[in-house]
Amino acid sequence: MHDAFNKKQFVGLFMQVVVLAGGVGSRMRPWTNTIPKPLLPMLDATLLERVVEGIPSDLVDEVIVAGGYKVEQIRDYFRDANVDFDVRIVPEDEPLGTGGALGNCRDVISGQFACFNGDIVSSLNVGEMLEQHKMMNVKGTLALWEVEDPTRFGIVGIDEKRQITQFKEKPKPEEVFSNLINAGSYLLEEEVFEIMPKGKHSLERDVFPILAEEGYLAGFPFEGYFIDAGTPQSWHQGVLQCIESNRFSSGSVSNGSWHRKEVSNALNSMIEQGCTIEGKVSDSTVLEGAKISAGAIVQGCLVGKGATIGSNAYLENVIIDHHAVIPSGYKQTQGSFS
Repeated sequence: MHDAFNKKQFVGLFMQVVVLAGGVGSRMRPWTNTIPKPLLPMLDATLLERVVEGIPSDLVDEVIVAGGYKVEQIRDYFRDANVDFDVRIVPEDEPLGTGGALGNCRDVISGQFACFNGDIVSSLNVGEMLEQHKMMNVKGTLALWEVEDPTRFGIVGIDEKRQITQFKEKPKPEEVFSNLINAGSYLLEEEVFEIMPKGKHSLERDVFPILAEEGYLAGFPFEGYFIDAGTPQSWHQGVLQCIESNRFSSGSVSNGSWHRKEVSNALNSMIEQGCTIEGKVSDSTVLEGAKISAGAIVQGCLVGKGATIGSNAYLENVIIDHHAVIPSGYKQTQGSFS
């Protein structure tokens, strides 16, 4: 993705990037009981790195993680990780909402900055978005994604100049005025903190409508792909999209599957190193050191680190905990196994 940007255009412009990662990842439990969602591996990078890589590394000054769940693990990981940016953790002692979490960072942010929801995997071209943001001289630009059914989302209306004119949260069918939704990726100026209340609040409900009313908020529709990778199903979509888009720098692909090292017969899956795949695996993510025994069938599953699945077991759409042991012949569809 980085090839799409011309560094010369942005010489002298470096941004801080805020990643809103305050959630506990409840929809990915039991995986997230021990590993915070930002550190879950999506191919050869963590989910947090996938979120940030939409901005060319030569534009990123510092990544600020606004979070409250297992932040020490995140801090420890990035202390030793080989990444192109510095990481600062701004802890969230209690749930503050998207606005409160960002507001918590006001003392460490200066100038123009980017802000991303913590589980977004997309084809957003931040370079083009940045050009528009500067040209329109606004205080905020929101990435916008078009959907067929906008009634499940917060929708956004824009005029012919891409100025945002209205918002509506989860509209009824007769209230729909746009198929564009907020894609959880923003470019903002530090002046936004002046209109943000202290404590718990929402960017979407309490901040952006004020900016729009003042004429300081723009929208940037984009095409390609947009995945909110916070559920097992959307996680798998993110994995497949990263494989299709070659968003990896190590490992290899065969049968539509990415393998960190050892190649298996798995189909459309992600297989980390040290795994033993003797059974049939499809549309699944299998983490480091897991074993799928002969005769087992694993479809649409998330298999945790060091888990063992016994022979002739049948598992479909199950989240299997790290180091779990599933007996031979066991069958389960849906849910989780700890």
